Amino acid sequence: MDSDRLNRWLTLGANIGVLVGIILLIVELDQNRQAVQAQTRSNLSQGIVDYMSVVAGDGELASLRRRIDLGEEATEDEQYQYSLITRALVRYWENVHYQYRKGLYDESEFAAHREAWRDYFAFSQAIVEFWCGTRHSMSREFAEEIDGLLTTYNCSTIEASGGQRRTD
Repeated sequence: MDSDRLNRWLTLGANIGVLVGIILLIVELDQNRQAVQAQTRSNLSQGIVDYMSVVAGDGELASLRRRIDLGEEATEDEQYQYSLITRALVRYWENVHYQYRKGLYDESEFAAHREAWRDYFAFSQAIVEFWCGTRHSMSREFAEEIDGLLTTYNCSTIEASGGQRRTD
């Protein structure tokens, strides 16, 4: 009888130990998730700071970006340079979108990005034309997100007008 009672107490103790271990594992996994989210936020922030520093640190590139975004004429080489720097920016955006979809970037942070993208597309015909020419090389989910931001125009209206944005 005493041995049966002892076995029950030992089993209860072992079960409590397993339960405490599982709880500690859950706490550790949550802390790890929070650390990964913080690192993701830091990396994404550093990415846009690096991008903006490159543009701001090069007066010719900053002027080129401003001129093309405002619809001014540019040489073929300048258009190519704009295309490369814009491709880097849009790939950065795609990474932000991917991290958000994977749960590593929270809703309020992503909403701020989405509004900045919407503002840029509303401001620059060049980015819209760039997007329409390259959207096929982006992830389907990201392309749908950006297409949803193009409220007053879309890629089919640009293609129908021979590359010129129409808002009618």
